[in-house]
Amino acid sequence: MVAMLDKLATERRNERTMHLDEMSIEERLTIMNAEDQKVPQVIQEQLPVITKVVERVIASFRKGGRLIYIGAGTSGRLGILDAAECVPTFGVSPNQVIGLIAGGERALIQAVEGAEDSKELAVTDLKALHLTAEDTVVGIAASGRTPYVVGGLDYARELGATTASISCNRDAVISRHADYPIEVETGPEVLTGSTRLKAGTAQKLVLNMISTTSMIGVGKVYQNLMVDVQPTNEKLEVRAKRMIAEATGVDMETAARYFVSSKGHVKTAIVMILADVSYEEAVKRLERANGFVREAL
Repeated sequence: MVAMLDKLATERRNERTMHLDEMSIEERLTIMNAEDQKVPQVIQEQLPVITKVVERVIASFRKGGRLIYIGAGTSGRLGILDAAECVPTFGVSPNQVIGLIAGGERALIQAVEGAEDSKELAVTDLKALHLTAEDTVVGIAASGRTPYVVGGLDYARELGATTASISCNRDAVISRHADYPIEVETGPEVLTGSTRLKAGTAQKLVLNMISTTSMIGVGKVYQNLMVDVQPTNEKLEVRAKRMIAEATGVDMETAARYFVSSKGHVKTAIVMILADVSYEEAVKRLERANGFVREAL
């Protein structure tokens, strides 16, 4: 097991930081910044595979399926973070994008011993979600070898669900258990083995890409505006009104009036203004267009 870890790029020592403890604060920050800048370049090499994953997620959504992230430790927490943010940003149900972490909710704030080493635990967690063939499961593991993730991917494939993986090492174990393996090799960390650094950044960026572009693909965005945002607080209500104004060219006073008459639904307000139709007609148009504003116009 130790020998296997030694071969992983994420576990090797970074030659540029062998004297990290002797550097000045600014020197440490400078080298961390320089290492971080390598991440987007490595992700760029994986864009063709990420594209295929997004296509499958969109297909799942259109069939009523879900996007399910599964991981342990930092990887699991990042999946849960991305899933949670989809609810207010895109106005989706908490059940459409779901994050699972080995050890459950308690593992969000403290380590749960042995949880990530159990393939069976992943199967139990996915069964609790009533996983189906319409779902897409994305396994996340910086090392690319976490048993919990392997077990989840294997179970998902048995049911016919689409599977993808995100690892930060090449020839990762989990890649062999996924239909669409994404391998973002970020290399040795500034602090040896601390994969919450470059590897964590890479995972966060890829998750952002998958969820955001998938939501665009099912009509959650008009132009570059998050028009399905849920105005659940004062800040988001102001943002909603501003989006109505920016999408239609009306002033803020008019946007505020339409915000009220559309019952706080940005898409409906935009269609009411641009198509010059009633609230009822705007709602019907959006329903016929499956939520795509451009088609509703």
